[in-house]
Amino acid sequence: MARIDLNDITAFLAVARAGSFTKAAAKLGVSQSALSQTIRNLEARLGLRLLTRTTRNVSPTEAGERLLDSVGPRLEEVEAELAALSALRDKPAGTVRIASGEHAADLILWPVIHKLLPHYPDITVEIIVDNGLTDIVAERLDAGVRLGEQVAKDMVAVRIGPDLRMAVIGAPSYFEGRKRPQTPQDLTNHNCINLRLPTAGGLYAWEFEKNGRELRVRVEGQLVFNSAAMNVQAALAGDGLAFVPEDRVREHIDAGRLIRVLGDWCPPFAGFHLYYPSRRQPAPAFAVLVDALRYRGP
Repeated sequence: MARIDLNDITAFLAVARAGSFTKAAAKLGVSQSALSQTIRNLEARLGLRLLTRTTRNVSPTEAGERLLDSVGPRLEEVEAELAALSALRDKPAGTVRIASGEHAADLILWPVIHKLLPHYPDITVEIIVDNGLTDIVAERLDAGVRLGEQVAKDMVAVRIGPDLRMAVIGAPSYFEGRKRPQTPQDLTNHNCINLRLPTAGGLYAWEFEKNGRELRVRVEGQLVFNSAAMNVQAALAGDGLAFVPEDRVREHIDAGRLIRVLGDWCPPFAGFHLYYPSRRQPAPAFAVLVDALRYRGP
């Protein structure tokens, strides 16, 4: 059998994981035609069909599944070890790719990275803002950011922020002529701004807790957004009540631009954590970033 180029295996893994030549080509930075030719050459050398192609998608054959399951993890280990060799350089170098929701990216990742990178000119950081629960292993990312309760047990989790609280907020103009809610049930009498979840696509049910009693309230109103930032803007404009993380609106509350209600129904919960696979051998650039992000208290 002719010697197989590891670059060809990498190309196959990219297509198999993406389920698309177009997406894989974009990720690898090559043309779709060149990538198709690479896969055809690999199949010819192996004498096996690795991918089943249809007009809508691409999926691995039995042989392709075996190659994906057996060689894929081993190649990732080799790449991680090669990246770790940069420890022999005078300064850490390389690219670190992190998936994060918009909230954590804005308020936690960006302030730290902004201060860190001038000291490490050979490190590149790519932040993929995705409010869904991205599979960092499937997407071959270095790490992700989630709330503590959302991190899978088989991942290494590093706390990067304080506990969080949610806040029900509205503008002073909204409350003119309206009674402020005293319990979560009172929200049925208010125009509430809904948030559509990026994962299941449904509307977020507002979560409350007091004295061990938990409530989930499905609110109604004239506005629905899929961005918490837009919920805040609408609340500031007096268009209704919003339910958002407290740290997003603390300045507005302190300045009197927003009024907080139902504070006694919003206890703290575990904040954001950086997480990554436990089998990962941290490269120096990644280790530097993790240490900079690690939460060390107020």
